[in-house]
Amino acid sequence: MFKNLLIVKPVTPSPHVDAGEPVEGSLQGEAGLKRVLSARHLVLLGIGAIIGAGIFVMTGQAAANHAGPAIMLSFVLAGLACAFAGLCYAEFAAMIPVSGSAYSYTYATLGEAVAWFVGWSLVLEYLFAASAVAVGWSAYTISLMENLAGMAGIDWTFPSVLASAPFTYANGKIVATGSLFNLPAVLIVGAVGVLCYIGIRQSATANAIIVAVKMAVILALIGFGAQYVNPDNWVPFIPENEGGDRFGIEGVLRGASIVFFAYIGFDAVSTAAQEAKNPQRDMPIGILGSLVVCTLIYILVSAVLTGMMPYTELGTAKPVATALEPYPALSWLKLAVEVGAVAGLSSVILVMMMGQPRIFFAMSRDGLLPKALGAAHPRFGTPHKATVLVALVAAFLAAFFPLGLLGDLVSMGTLLAFATVCIGVLVLRRTRPDLQRPFRVPFAPVVCVLGTLSCLALVFFMGWYNWALLAAWTFVGFCIYFGYGYRHSKLRQ
Repeated sequence: MFKNLLIVKPVTPSPHVDAGEPVEGSLQGEAGLKRVLSARHLVLLGIGAIIGAGIFVMTGQAAANHAGPAIMLSFVLAGLACAFAGLCYAEFAAMIPVSGSAYSYTYATLGEAVAWFVGWSLVLEYLFAASAVAVGWSAYTISLMENLAGMAGIDWTFPSVLASAPFTYANGKIVATGSLFNLPAVLIVGAVGVLCYIGIRQSATANAIIVAVKMAVILALIGFGAQYVNPDNWVPFIPENEGGDRFGIEGVLRGASIVFFAYIGFDAVSTAAQEAKNPQRDMPIGILGSLVVCTLIYILVSAVLTGMMPYTELGTAKPVATALEPYPALSWLKLAVEVGAVAGLSSVILVMMMGQPRIFFAMSRDGLLPKALGAAHPRFGTPHKATVLVALVAAFLAAFFPLGLLGDLVSMGTLLAFATVCIGVLVLRRTRPDLQRPFRVPFAPVVCVLGTLSCLALVFFMGWYNWALLAAWTFVGFCIYFGYGYRHSKLRQ
């Protein structure tokens, strides 16, 4: 049985896909996904997913509770780990241009059981990411609505019982908030789910528009906010450790593991490989291009935020707006930031909810999940049934679960998937050196080993409760695998 668990899916050199060439369907005549995305679409998808949660949500919490002004260094460390993993993703995505992302790559290198573990970790990544970002979107949207009401001379506040989850997680304890559920978070997940159902081209176009809006806002934040930076707020750059992972070097590393959540967007780019016009050329451009641009932006924004306000005051669900509140001259920018945050977080939710159904699609086509999740809509060419399932689960999580708990779980699932991809590149270089590789990782032994170690090191700094939840999630996943996937695997049949 152990040998069966490690059965590897055969890899054949993928034919070069020229721009515009429809590579759809399968040998069984099933409807397939449409190849409509260009390199520009892929870069914008990456930016759409990466620029958002890290700036508008996670930066403040990581700075206030763990890294202080050294959150800038946390972004550098997380970005470095992502750079190693991104190079490995680029090699796989160009060589195996399918929609399964790290799941498909692992299936071809390390075997079915490991592929299931990675695929199940990606479920954790995308589902919880969409939900966590929806919670942040809700906070900014409520603030924007109340500000607009005030500008119109209306004394109105959003009902608090519908503004957040019924409980929150703080200092190892679950605390009731008095709310019923997070209504705005549910509404945005539902709206994005409809867009993802209709089509990939429509989703990519909407994402491009949103990215343009939020990039304009972020550049304005950097330019105008820099004028109000007080260098004294950066002293001490690394606050003295207060025990555990609160500040000090330990806090910087813990901060890196938290803000890693912000970088998962380039993984979402790889899930669109089966819908790229020319994946051999465009996938490396989309993955690496978006990663470089976003890392630079994150470092600049975190420097501005911690310079404008003491880091201890940034631990809110809307840290950028919080940093601007003490400056009346920037009230117009606060309003623009809230608009940009609502738009930016919408694009993150959009890309996350585009990615997860395509993971289900790939796993279903391999027989590891029910056949319904591998169905493509005959008109829209989208994994419509998987999209509906993802929207329903993400809406439930966003309604009832707090932000911090969701974000940490996403980071753990992502880091484990990235480490596995780094290992997979080395394995496939040894087992299948004959495969055509349109993009090759430079200095592969060094890059892959550093990528694996850096990702696992960041996982190590997660709290024990995150490990417990991950263990429970993995246990549930393997119950599903042995109960269904092992017996229905098309490769084994």
